[in-house]
Amino acid sequence: MPSLNFDVARDSMIKSQMRTWYVHDERVLDLIARMPRQDYMPAASRNLAYVDMNIPLGHGEVMMNPKIEARLVQELEIVPTDKILEIGTGSGYMTALLANLGRHVVSVELRPEFTAEAATKLAHHGVRNITLEVGDGARGWDRQQPYDVILITGSLPILPAAFRETLAPGGRMIAIVGQSPAMEVKLIRRTNGRAFNETSLFETDLPPLRNAIEPARFVF
Repeated sequence: MPSLNFDVARDSMIKSQMRTWYVHDERVLDLIARMPRQDYMPAASRNLAYVDMNIPLGHGEVMMNPKIEARLVQELEIVPTDKILEIGTGSGYMTALLANLGRHVVSVELRPEFTAEAATKLAHHGVRNITLEVGDGARGWDRQQPYDVILITGSLPILPAAFRETLAPGGRMIAIVGQSPAMEVKLIRRTNGRAFNETSLFETDLPPLRNAIEPARFVF
């Protein structure tokens, strides 16, 4: 079987998936066009790098559909001075996108094997403005706060207030909130002090972060 031409596949993904799904920021699209997503994939899934689907990473975790990755990065409106918190390093691909747009990324991952693999891939591609932390960020992460941008890459049944507290004035956060099969992708902006604006962007369905807070249930 002939080998896949990743450059052609990447270009097709941008045209057929991203541009038709409200991703129009040329800075984001140009970055994705330069990024070899296949290098961050599990070996067995390498040829699926540009397919319109979530990719299993193991342990019930997934690498997000590429058009969703692009949309989230676009909506965060990252600028070169931003300090960014990423909850869920996963494959390291999203970490690389964020690091190429912002000043520094603190990426927190519960599974040390994911962190180790991502560190190798990121170093190979010269991504150095990052701090990779092994820890449980499902209920917030206050080290090195405040953050200009926060991206939570797994879903949360409830968004803990601690995330808002670590967002700098003028900062932006994206969280995927709710329970399967319909979760809301929320964009939250801290306008000043303790004031926040919240916008629902679209619905999706992703595995929850391990140890996420569950909603209270009534017992009759």
